Amino acid sequence: MTASVHDGNLLAPPLAEDMIHLDPAFGTRFMLFIDTEEEFDWNAPFSRADHAVSALDGMARGQAFFAAAGVKPVYVTDYPVVESDAAAAMMGEWASDGAADIGAHLHPWVNPPHVEDVNAANSYVGFLPEAVERAKLEALCRRLEERFGVHPTAYRAGRYGVGPNSARLLEEAGFRLDSSVRSRFDYSAQHGPDFRGLPQNPYWAGPARTLVELPLSTAFVGMMRGGGERFYRAAQSMGPIAGALSRARMLSRVPLTPEGVPAHEAIAAIDALIEERARVLNFSFHSPTLEPGHTPYVRTEADRSAFFAWWDVILTHLARRGVRAASLGELLAAIPARRKACQAA
Repeated sequence: MTASVHDGNLLAPPLAEDMIHLDPAFGTRFMLFIDTEEEFDWNAPFSRADHAVSALDGMARGQAFFAAAGVKPVYVTDYPVVESDAAAAMMGEWASDGAADIGAHLHPWVNPPHVEDVNAANSYVGFLPEAVERAKLEALCRRLEERFGVHPTAYRAGRYGVGPNSARLLEEAGFRLDSSVRSRFDYSAQHGPDFRGLPQNPYWAGPARTLVELPLSTAFVGMMRGGGERFYRAAQSMGPIAGALSRARMLSRVPLTPEGVPAHEAIAAIDALIEERARVLNFSFHSPTLEPGHTPYVRTEADRSAFFAWWDVILTHLARRGVRAASLGELLAAIPARRKACQAA
């Protein structure tokens, strides 16, 4: 097989033969990845000094809620959290009990080695020099292994910041799954990645194609959603027209997250993704949201009650549609071996 730019670059579309066809018995399932990170002011410049981890009561409450609902979250965890004795002990107990999986999450500005300037452009680890991205990844994996006794198999870059070398580096580091690609989003205006045109379903990545890419789930909803991503891009280029279409419920882009997305819109997105034959509905949110006052989405106790009420509505709808929760292990077990290995040139 000829080499592909996708051998390392998670911004490039996969080859047709790299699309993964899950075991039919897996059905359509949903997963939850929690970006488990320090608290910081989302409106302030990035800082190496902002690495407090105090939302532990909120995390414990969230874990109890999801465990009772039969959901096994994947806590992709960054360096400040794994450095916290209290957080590591609590999460290690969840992992030992089989109630959660622990993965890796990399915020470069608080992840050693600290060799780059701290600024918006450098907040995307995949756009740093390859040697720096590798060194930060190695430091994070080493600390996770020291804390939890196992090498992490799942990864998500902070700010979805994968780049031209990320797939190769993750594969070399022994990861089995990445979930950094946020399909249908473009962060290039913020110095970040452009994921437009990438799939919703999982696919193989990396030179040896041993890394599974599981994109975050995003749907187009509304009467005009049949126009797909191309039509949405055109509408966005027309300025106020895009907002008018969204307000009129004609066309909008809806990610599967409780952060800033009303339940009725998330339900419409779930139904649209099922219609698109998405096999894994990939939900996500940030761990500080579980404690009031740390993110824009949960400022008060009433906001937190609304957060869990959102999940009650969504989980009820998923059950109605026959979409059950899947663990990381169940997903990986449903992925057949590739018929032919790809070799880089």
